[in-house]
Amino acid sequence: MNEPINPPSGVLQLLESRAPVELAALMLRLPLLRMSVPRGDGSAVLVLPGFLADDASTWILRRFLNSIGWRAYAWELGPNTGPGAPLIAGTIALMERLRAESGPVNLVGWSRGGIIAREVARHRRDLVRQVITLGTPVRGGPEASSIGRMVAANLGIDTQNLRTMQTARERVPIRVPITALYSKTDGVVAWRATIDESNPDVEHIQVSGSHVGLGVNADVFRIVAERLKQPRKPAT
Repeated sequence: MNEPINPPSGVLQLLESRAPVELAALMLRLPLLRMSVPRGDGSAVLVLPGFLADDASTWILRRFLNSIGWRAYAWELGPNTGPGAPLIAGTIALMERLRAESGPVNLVGWSRGGIIAREVARHRRDLVRQVITLGTPVRGGPEASSIGRMVAANLGIDTQNLRTMQTARERVPIRVPITALYSKTDGVVAWRATIDESNPDVEHIQVSGSHVGLGVNADVFRIVAERLKQPRKPAT
């Protein structure tokens, strides 16, 4: 957990500009995706945005999930910024309401949204059916990201303390199924930082694309739909 992981190269950071192309490709493939992926069972899916983003960034994914039979919800907490504890608490409060209505909730978290989803699952297993993360860093600390210094400044915590906190929380296992999607051409989070070696029930799936484009990536949409329909059994 403590090995250094370098951030993505400058070339990969430049390639983040291809996200609009990924969105255009998604728009072309959406009609076929809707016909070919498994239909949902009406369960709740809470979608959490990435760092500095808000629910507008997940609108297309939520609309897609609703169209194939899931009940996708925005997290309703505004931009994903600032200290994590209030955001985790707010997510738990929303999930308690959703669970009372329809049972354990599926969590889909993009980047830092995946970190929050994992923390909810770590401490409130009763609320969570499964966790699906998109380009979410779980090791290497902020140094493994091209925006690590920005994140540390936003949180008011130096990078070394953030890395120590990350290592400490990963000592407590997550006892729900996790699907971790990652891209080796991610220009924001080093792909090695997304590989979860701490928890007992993780499936890693590689996709092709940018970090900014993970929320509008056709292959991501397909995999999310498939995993929502067929979650693995929780680890014991």
